[in-house]
Amino acid sequence: QVQLVESGGGLVQAGGSLRLSCAASGMLFGFNSMGWYRQAPGKQRVFVAAITRIGTTNYADSVKGRFTISKDNAKNTVYLQMNSLKPEDAAVYYCNADCGPRENYWGQGTPVTVSS
Repeated sequence: QVQLVESGGGLVQAGGSLRLSCAASGMLFGFNSMGWYRQAPGKQRVFVAAITRIGTTNYADSVKGRFTISKDNAKNTVYLQMNSLKPEDAAVYYCNADCGPRENYWGQGTPVTVSS
């Protein structure tokens, strides 16, 4: 059973930084891509960033230049470094793993609060 455990969320002032981590376990055959999504109160969950098995990255326009996604294969962990945070970045951040057809997994989420 694939499990994704996020950590690193918290309260930060606008302009500050946070690093989110997503520790994965149970992936017998690895993943095609892993990513981060976020959901603000009353809004839909939206894409933030993703990284493929070979390290190709993709970002939402709203976070380009401020957020960086990376992975540590040895630790089965994906990171999201978030810099220059804005109040509109506040949300619950969810880790996602695409491991193949009908194998899509989500973590429990970690909240990020940005004070202005």
